[in-house]
Amino acid sequence: MPTYKAPVRDMRFLMNEVFDFESHYKTLPNGEEATPDMVEAIIGEMAKLCENTIAPLYQSGDEEGCELKDGVVTTPKGFKEAYNEFVAGGWQGLSHPVEYGGQGLPMSLGLLKQEMMATANWSFSMYPGLSLGAMNTIQLHGTEEQKQAYLVPLTEGTWAGTMCLTEPQCGTDLGQVKTKAEPQGDGSYKITGTKIFISSGDHDLTENVVHIVLARLPDAPKGTKGISLFIVPKYLPGKIGEDHGVSVGSLEKKMGIKASATCVMNFDGATGFLIGPENKGLECMFTFMNTARLGTAMQGIAHAELSYQGALPYAKERKSMRALSGKKQPDEIADSLIHHGDVRRMLLKQKAIAEGGRAMIYFAAQYADNMISGILEDDMKKYEHWDSELGFFTPILKGFLTEKGLEVANDGMQVFGGHGYIKEHGMEQIVRDARISTLYEGTTGIQALDLLGRKVLLSTKGKCVRDFSKKLVDFGTKNLRDPKLRPFAWKLLKIAAEWNYLTTRIMLVAAKDRDMVSTASYDFLMYSGYAMMAYFWALQAGVAKDKLENGGAEPAEFYKAKLATAEFYFERMLPSAKGHAEAALKPTKSTMQLKEEHFSFDYE
Repeated sequence: MPTYKAPVRDMRFLMNEVFDFESHYKTLPNGEEATPDMVEAIIGEMAKLCENTIAPLYQSGDEEGCELKDGVVTTPKGFKEAYNEFVAGGWQGLSHPVEYGGQGLPMSLGLLKQEMMATANWSFSMYPGLSLGAMNTIQLHGTEEQKQAYLVPLTEGTWAGTMCLTEPQCGTDLGQVKTKAEPQGDGSYKITGTKIFISSGDHDLTENVVHIVLARLPDAPKGTKGISLFIVPKYLPGKIGEDHGVSVGSLEKKMGIKASATCVMNFDGATGFLIGPENKGLECMFTFMNTARLGTAMQGIAHAELSYQGALPYAKERKSMRALSGKKQPDEIADSLIHHGDVRRMLLKQKAIAEGGRAMIYFAAQYADNMISGILEDDMKKYEHWDSELGFFTPILKGFLTEKGLEVANDGMQVFGGHGYIKEHGMEQIVRDARISTLYEGTTGIQALDLLGRKVLLSTKGKCVRDFSKKLVDFGTKNLRDPKLRPFAWKLLKIAAEWNYLTTRIMLVAAKDRDMVSTASYDFLMYSGYAMMAYFWALQAGVAKDKLENGGAEPAEFYKAKLATAEFYFERMLPSAKGHAEAALKPTKSTMQLKEEHFSFDYE
């Protein structure tokens, strides 16, 4: 079982030496309190909570799971005590307004908190994580009365929240939502319908759960233009314990994240309250969707990191055969696994994805801070600009990082060989838990369509790719004459050109053949992920080189390891992008020509 250790040195390297968060926070209206001492205290205290309290519950929580009995959901042993400790530290409201019980710090600090919790125990982190979606929605779209009634206890952590979207007949296609909302004379609504796959739908960690529910008014237009958003608490304020039509139908039996209560929620004439304008529910709900997907992208690096933390010590300790280049540990019966090239390949993949993905998310977190600044300053133009900038990142981060996180979680299991398949070592649990990350908050296919179809082709006609690829070109031209950085610089220049060529070619073909968008989208997404990560590894390599020459906060070996991992990524992982580029440009015929009835001749 991996023993979680917060990667604080890598976190500090990114925050202090690569992205200069100190200067970034000085530009924010809510950044005054985010001093280096405050940031260091947050990282240190959250690391302690995760290492000492939350992480030890990871395997036992999976084994015990959640239980539904007499309409009440019980979480695994230790979860309630750990949650109380989390709440007592004021962690839930870290990045929410002071006037509603929060600490008013930048959103990026909340993401750092989330990363450590997610890696220590993903199932546990989902309970406070789901509340954030409800909190953000009420903060931006709720009335002052709703904020006082619901946002305050949510921010304090004494109440929890959910987002109730999916129904048995629809997930991605929310235009099919059937849940009804009947207006009442007192301004409330009676909500009737069933929602499925509701994470944290019910539990014993808090006295109340506030559901944010998509539903239709009686005269609502059909499709997505007729969906409204409602606050439907488990218990009405001031009436804790009094049933009013919200119940748990069942708990889903899942492959992984078994300590997270995934519920079928029934609303039987439950009392709800409209939040935001009528028939504008999707717009209200998607306000913070980019930041929500950043949180799910975090799951990719969380599982990569935790699996790496399990695989690395095992590879150092486990003895098997001799290294091909000669004995490395002549006094031992065999050499350790880490001396074998193929094992190193898997470990370096894990390291590259965990640390490269962390850099991608930390960079995007600064965009999220800027977006929130627009809201705090009541500057919608600023908000929309940064939301749009972040919108290009999120499908890449969510799609690419969760796919690669799952892949390298499997690599970690592979390092263990047959032992990785045995529960007691904890590696197979990481794989099972990682699997959901490519499915919820929009599957990888949906992220790919969002990126290529909406963000690249429809909204910007390729401008978002051109704008970001300028960063690759800038790094390339600046460092082309540097002997140490030239290999990275040259490859980034080629990637920038190829990425734009790929975008233009698909755009031209799609104008005549719409199926090109759906057949090319997955490969385009994966190519974009490899290209983006290449830039952030080059960026880290550039900083590492500078610190080696001029001194940094870490010893020289730390920076040498960064350069070595960057070199591995560029030489061993980045070439996969070429295959995705070639596949993306293939005509649609090979994918679309087979008739539906010919997919099998043995069964329907």
